[in-house]
Order: sequence, then C-alpha cells, then structure tokens
Amino acid sequence: MKFVTKNKFIRKKAVEKQINKANSNTALEKQQSMSAIIKILIRVFAKAFSRYSLVANTTFLDIQEFSWIADLESNWVKIRQELDLILNNIDAIPNFQEISKEQYSITQDNLWKTYFFYAYGVKAEKNCERCPETTCLIEKIPGIKTAFFSILLPHKHIPEHRGPYKGVLRYHLGLIIPQPENSCKIRVGNDILHWKEGKSLVFDDTYPHEVWNKSNNIRVVLLIDFVRPMYFPFSLINRFLIQLISWSPFVQDAKKRQNEWDEYLETSK
Repeated sequence: MKFVTKNKFIRKKAVEKQINKANSNTALEKQQSMSAIIKILIRVFAKAFSRYSLVANTTFLDIQEFSWIADLESNWVKIRQELDLILNNIDAIPNFQEISKEQYSITQDNLWKTYFFYAYGVKAEKNCERCPETTCLIEKIPGIKTAFFSILLPHKHIPEHRGPYKGVLRYHLGLIIPQPENSCKIRVGNDILHWKEGKSLVFDDTYPHEVWNKSNNIRVVLLIDFVRPMYFPFSLINRFLIQLISWSPFVQDAKKRQNEWDEYLETSK
C-alpha cells in the first residue's frame, strides 16, 4: 500500500512539474509576443515622430527649448549634496547591467553604476526616499519617464550604441565632472561635447553615441529621459506607446531587479 501511495505521490509531482513548466512557457511566449508587438509599433511610428516633432531632430538640442531646465540648474548643488551621501556607500550601488540585463551588450564590468529614481514611469520608491530634494525637482519635469544618477568610474568607456525609441529625449545635468574638461566627453552622431558641473545637455539618443571617462576620478550626471514634444495626435500615440513599454518584460524585469537590490541593501545594514 505504501509503495502505491509513493507512486501516486511521484506521479502527482511529475504532473505538477509539467503544469508549472507549461505555465512558464506560456508566460514566456506572452512576454515575447508583447515585446515583438512593441518593437513593430516603434518601427512603424519612428519616422512620423521625427516628422511631427515640435523640437529639432538634431543630435544635440538647444536647452533653451525646455523651460524646466533652469530650475534644475539653479538647484544643482542640492542634487549634488544628496548624491554625495549616496556615494559614501558606492559599493552598494548596482552596476547598470545588474538592474537592466539588456545593458550587458555594452557593459560587463563594475565601472558603470546607476542609482534609479524612475524607469519608464515606474518609481523606485526607496531610492526616492533617500533623495527627497532630487525627487521633488525631477517630478516637476513635464513628461519625465526615466531618471537616475549615471556614475562612471575612472577610465570607463561606453561603446557606441543607440536608443530604440524616438519618442523620448535624453537630458544630462553635470554633477561631478573631473578635470581637465576634455578627459570626459560624449559623442552623439558626429558631434562631441563635454559636461560641466551644474550645466545641461539634451540629445536624441537614437543617434549612435558613446561616452568616455579618461580621468582618474568618477564622473556623475543626472540622466533623464522625457517625452518628446509632438503635434497632436502623435503626442497621444507617443504616450500610449510609452505606457506599453512600461508594461513590457524589459521594464518589469528591471523593476523586479531594483526591488531585489533594495531588499539586499535593507538586510545588509
């Protein structure tokens, strides 16, 4: 009787394992289908977003186009002060690829660290609580979708890459910029600029771009992705696609990894 009961138990476990595997495969297929749909929609609307943009389609854009930048620049010291506190425990800050596994294609070392506030509209609550002044300032930005401290350790080079989505623009606020000035630079397309502390850059990251920190010190900017201003109805289409992206496996996986990192930090105190 015990032998029969044991066999039933083994068969039951085997069936449960097959069901779990089938459910896992179904979930993976749904995720892959969703990602494929989003990529198709992004390709379909890319040219339209360029044509109906309310701002230039150049590599770098004139910061005077964006009135909210003045508020960030006038308060950059407050942001820097909160950054300095975070950097006191720099080893606890995750590498970019530990939060977003898609970044493994451009960085595999420990020299690019990221402290997230937002990712495609998803808020990193714990990180925001640690930096209330910075959070308050970035939440005033119209159409903010992603925000984080981008921290490059000495001699880090980010190879050429390009963003996938024309519907957002990228902003950098210089917070810690090593000297001499030309030791750190960014190339977008064929144009090269250098950061300055308390000063801003805006660029279209769908152009090929790369970054260098050739100095012996860290370089930190506040990186923000915000919604590209567009004519109606493409402004609505753009926001709809951005919402789809926020539901995608790519963003949800990053959110899960950020939560896991928060738990690790809490338990390691």
